[in-house]
Amino acid sequence: MKVEGSIAGQQVSVQENILDRMIRYVNPIKANARLQSRLQSQALSALAGGYVGASRSRRSMSSWNPGANDADGDVLSDLPVLRERSRDSVRNNALASGAINTAVTGTIGIGSTLKAQVDQEVLAMSDEDADAWENNTQREWKLFWNSFEVDAARRLTGADLEELYFRSVLEYGDTFALMPSIPRRGVPYSMKVQLIEADRVTNKGNKADSLDMSGGIGRSKSGAPLEYHILTTHPGNTTAGTRQEWQTIRAFGRETGRKNIIHGYRQLRIGQNRGVPYLSTVIELLKQLTRYTEAELMAAVVSSMFTVFIKSSNDQGFPQTTTTSDFGQNAANEEMKLGTGAIVGLGMNEEISTANPGRPNTAYDPFVMGILRQIGSQLEIPFEVLIKHFTASFSASRAALLEVAKFFRCRQSWTERTFLNVVYENWMMEAVAIGRISAPGFLSDPLLRQAYLGKEWIWMPMGAIDEVKQIKAARERIDSGVSTIERETIEINGGSWDRNHKQSEKEVKARTDDGLIVDKTAELEPVVVGKEDD
Repeated sequence: MKVEGSIAGQQVSVQENILDRMIRYVNPIKANARLQSRLQSQALSALAGGYVGASRSRRSMSSWNPGANDADGDVLSDLPVLRERSRDSVRNNALASGAINTAVTGTIGIGSTLKAQVDQEVLAMSDEDADAWENNTQREWKLFWNSFEVDAARRLTGADLEELYFRSVLEYGDTFALMPSIPRRGVPYSMKVQLIEADRVTNKGNKADSLDMSGGIGRSKSGAPLEYHILTTHPGNTTAGTRQEWQTIRAFGRETGRKNIIHGYRQLRIGQNRGVPYLSTVIELLKQLTRYTEAELMAAVVSSMFTVFIKSSNDQGFPQTTTTSDFGQNAANEEMKLGTGAIVGLGMNEEISTANPGRPNTAYDPFVMGILRQIGSQLEIPFEVLIKHFTASFSASRAALLEVAKFFRCRQSWTERTFLNVVYENWMMEAVAIGRISAPGFLSDPLLRQAYLGKEWIWMPMGAIDEVKQIKAARERIDSGVSTIERETIEINGGSWDRNHKQSEKEVKARTDDGLIVDKTAELEPVVVGKEDD
């Protein structure tokens, strides 16, 4: 037997179990009462809910009914508007632009530095051979990466590409990078890097999203990308006309398995195929804060205007003037406005009433700081760093810098995984294939390839409040073996330990030869006391 009922719009039911049926066999009335009691208990549970946040009966939660879409359902329909508003915010909103610039400068800075680190054990290399191989590889990488030839458009160097790649991901939600082969005279490497804006990757023929293609990406049944559909021109290009053409790029090479395209975005949900702009969750806050700031600024400007109004008791009013400034402006003029030190005459029977805007607003700064704390929390940038204003104690300022350093480190690691490592591996394939780098087994054995690809990306130093403490901490890390002189040199001032060492050698030798440095360990010559023999 099953008893059903409706409580607050929710269906509840109770099914008899074995014990209920046994009781019914002996005492049907008691069995019915038992079922009724269980039904009431379940109804109360339905009304109460396990979580207050899931309650539909509370007035504060009754109108909150978000959808239960998958990742693409929540993201793809909103992406065009989010990109447009994000771009506009970066162009016209000082705080939004500052947040993006802070994230880009702190993460990318002057660009990455490659430190090759081969697996000597797997490759059976001696220390000398490994050092020689790593130094040669680093020279070849600089030849490729530090030139404008690395860019398909010959406009950017590798460091510039890193910055633009990361900035585009923040502003648009994601970005794409092709690695085409474009041979050029006098350039040893034909591989180039070509960045593609997110707007250009759309479903071919503007078809509706489906299970196997959405957001311009064709996928396998397991969700792996198979191909990308890229518009030949940006959809907002005003000179290309209305005709649209797509180029289809396979995600991986048919023969080599080489990754043909890099798709940079932060995946926040399972099955999410496109990224959302960094500012998405704070766009409204930023826009409203800008409007509030503009209104307060205008009110303060109006409040600062001092204008004298003269009321005359005759018909003549204030004498006419030919000046074009605010001074001497007459009420008869068509344009009436406040001015700095302006004098305005009023006609007969005219009066002036004033309103006190109460500016400057003493509540403005605390309110704005409260909003900035919320924005900084979402963007993972402490508001002290966000507005570049450190007024708290040394410990609080240092804590803010350490907290934002975590954010920068995580984004640097993400940039390495999604962009630099892929470009480096594809470049290495070409370097080995054309004989610029000797790496036996690289193209045939995955284990050897991984051993040759060992590396470390070193970024611009984070900076410090107290340099003396920073140097002391670096020395202790070196002495304890948790770091190296080379790494600390790069992280402190972005320098090269090898170059510093060679330069120091020259300087010490020159100073010693010129007698500016005395070797205190040298044996002292005996000193003769008294008159020398003739």
